[in-house]
Amino acid sequence: METSVYWSRALTELTLTFHIVFATLGVGVPLLILIAQYVGYKRNDIHYTMMARRWARGFTITVAVGVVTGTIIGLQLSLLWPQFMELAGQVIALPLFMETFAFFFEAIFLGIYLYTWDRFKNPKHHMLLLIPVMVGASMSAIFITIVNSFMNSPQGFEIQNGELINIHPVLAMFTPAMPTKVTHVLVTSYMTVAFVLAAIAAYRLLRGENHVYHRKALLLTMKLGLVFSIASAILGDFSAKYLAEYQPEKLAAAEWHFETEAGAELILLGVMDDDEIKYAIRIPKLLSYLAFGSLDAEVIGLNEFPEDERPPLINHYFFNIMVFIGVALIFLALVYILGKWRKWQWVDSKWILALIVASGPLAMIAIEAGWWLGEMGRQPWILYGILRTDEAATSATGLEYLFILFAVVYVILGIGCAVVLHRMFKNNPIVKELTSRQGGEDTWH
Repeated sequence: METSVYWSRALTELTLTFHIVFATLGVGVPLLILIAQYVGYKRNDIHYTMMARRWARGFTITVAVGVVTGTIIGLQLSLLWPQFMELAGQVIALPLFMETFAFFFEAIFLGIYLYTWDRFKNPKHHMLLLIPVMVGASMSAIFITIVNSFMNSPQGFEIQNGELINIHPVLAMFTPAMPTKVTHVLVTSYMTVAFVLAAIAAYRLLRGENHVYHRKALLLTMKLGLVFSIASAILGDFSAKYLAEYQPEKLAAAEWHFETEAGAELILLGVMDDDEIKYAIRIPKLLSYLAFGSLDAEVIGLNEFPEDERPPLINHYFFNIMVFIGVALIFLALVYILGKWRKWQWVDSKWILALIVASGPLAMIAIEAGWWLGEMGRQPWILYGILRTDEAATSATGLEYLFILFAVVYVILGIGCAVVLHRMFKNNPIVKELTSRQGGEDTWH
């Protein structure tokens, strides 16, 4: 691989890996704020209202970092991938513009929402301001995911003698990849944020802050985590069926499926040793069922494709990480919710709380693994079947220095964000805020 192509890919991967954290929070947090405030309004419960208030306060910090990294991505796409942007600018520019509009729409109503706490006689009217915030955040994710879907299944144009003709921007937006990608991105964002917020509540309980606020926050977020994690698994199954039909080499690489055969087995874990798979868990016929809904369906193997068009086999591990974490999160949330319903005392034990604390970072790792699988699984194409990655990259040199520079910037941004959030809530503990709002009433249970 040429040096410029290598460092272009490395810098883009670095930026996307960092940005995905804040993009996920940006999509998921508004919905959970809305749910918490709605529950507080319906039950007249100040604890849920305070959840919305405190989550919104922290959300502003993550939005700021997300804006910075999102802007950087836009600049890097133009500077590092000029050939792709030349084509995309003519075909898929509409959702890129609409993504910016959706963000502005979200930001305007977020500002109004934040500065109008306690200024409405009817709190319902303040809560309704969250709807455009949530819609704007989700639409921003939808539009940018539409661009990514276009990269995986380009349509809406023709190429004749090296020139683009018959361009249909709207048709380019509604590709076969769009439904599964958009829904999966949205639901996994909601799921991840639910577990991140659950992890924070569990951490506070582990630290000895045995406040009813944290217990209510934990139960609410674990319920939402269970719902969204099950939905993510269902949508993941639809994604596998899409790959089987439209990008079979991507599925084959992720599953280490080399020979075309009916009744294909599903391979989990394992290592590759001289083209031989060792130490793997093999489940007969399950890959055929996941791909086509039939135990005896034929699944195309990776050997059917030219070597220079095969995705890297490391995608198998990204797939495994995503699946195993997803299953573990479903199981953890199910056990906790069932335990609270059945009044099992041990679900409040320290080891369960510790597992819930781990669920937040694990959910974010699953998101990262899913995006790495999605992007590396498309290789060697930046525009599937039309434009190869090495053809789209810039020929500029010295990109390794930019990589180091941006890595330092992201470390500073990440640490700075964590420090600001920590101090923000350390200086305003929940008992202090509740006491000040309830005239000194003791809320410790």
